[in-house]
Amino acid sequence: MKVSSTHPSILIANALEQIYKSRLTTTSGGNISIKGEDNVVWITPAGVDKGSLSRKDIVKVNTNGDYEGRHKPSSEFPFHAAIYNKRPDIKAIIHAHPPACVAFSIVGQIPDTTIIPQAKQLCGSVGFAPYRLPGSEALGQSIAEEFQKGFNSVIMENHGIVIGGSTLSEAFMRFETLEFCAKTLIRSKMLGESKTLSNTQLGAFEALKNGFGAIPEHNPSEEELLLRHEMANIIQRACRQGLMVSSFGTISCRLTKTAFLINPTNFNRREIVPEDLVFIDKETKEAQKEASRATPMHQEIYKNHKNINCIISTQSPNAMAFAITHSKMDTRTIPESYVLLEDIPLLPYGEPLKRGGDAVKVLGKHTPIGLFQNNSILVTGSNLLEAFDRLEVAEFSAKSIIDSKALGVVNPIKENEIKDLRAKFLKD
Repeated sequence: MKVSSTHPSILIANALEQIYKSRLTTTSGGNISIKGEDNVVWITPAGVDKGSLSRKDIVKVNTNGDYEGRHKPSSEFPFHAAIYNKRPDIKAIIHAHPPACVAFSIVGQIPDTTIIPQAKQLCGSVGFAPYRLPGSEALGQSIAEEFQKGFNSVIMENHGIVIGGSTLSEAFMRFETLEFCAKTLIRSKMLGESKTLSNTQLGAFEALKNGFGAIPEHNPSEEELLLRHEMANIIQRACRQGLMVSSFGTISCRLTKTAFLINPTNFNRREIVPEDLVFIDKETKEAQKEASRATPMHQEIYKNHKNINCIISTQSPNAMAFAITHSKMDTRTIPESYVLLEDIPLLPYGEPLKRGGDAVKVLGKHTPIGLFQNNSILVTGSNLLEAFDRLEVAEFSAKSIIDSKALGVVNPIKENEIKDLRAKFLKD
């Protein structure tokens, strides 16, 4: 994870802008703070439009309670202070009212983070703070008690969520991940019962190591420099489109028969720039970089499929609703879906942990996508744009199928019409 050299006021303003643009809070809702040097706290102001906040609006609160800035600090400063007091390891806090988490909040439930391994690893178990009056000392005590138990993510009854982290970037990744879990669980209700991962399955993911040796020196070619730029742009686009969140999702692109680029692990995807991508060649990688846990699987796919030049493995909420309910996704909805996706096999959870296992053999010209139970959707293409297009279509299709459940029974394209589509668009 990157160590930030940016001033706390800028970090807070940037994070809140991202949260607002992602429709995860409202003009008046939510606040962010950072515990800075000498235990001062930088926090968002009270009564200022969250959609147009700048660094100059951020308030500095000194240890004696005095504040500096053009506005008063957030009325919910007391619970930020209470958390920092109980948990010295926490240096940043995000409070907001993201819709899916609020849905859990108002029915008194907690999102289960064991639906995918990355969520459990980053968020851990989630606490639940009983309702108290906003801005009151009692609210601060209610939340701080949950953090004192060791929770880093807390649902506030009939209110919202509070997330803590050692950095604001870490807190933001937890925030996005918890909302992803909540959204995916809600979407999955239309498909069936969601399945969770056992401690053994979660442990297998956490124990996964790449074991690549380091390349002493790597000098990128002009072709590689351009590809790095294109990949970084697509990663940002995937985050903007809700196809990837800051804490997980992997994109790789082939450079040569044995070499490819892939994004790093334990890295905020929204912060990735071209030079952060990791060069892999055979059993070696760029020095001082840690490649994605998915690297061995991507490498095995490239070895076995010479026409695949880009792979995306990620967790988009609607596609993952199928993955966590172990439901088959029928692509015979509209011509675009079937032509771009064809049939999507449902594959076992553990395959990505075994260099792709038998799933590598399943992929091919007419099976460009696989859906791994409680893990990810994996999309391939002959180039970066083709793979990304397939990912977008897969997520749109999954959403349409789930939405249709409220209307009636899906009427798939008939078999003779599928044959016509294959004859025109999917010739060998």
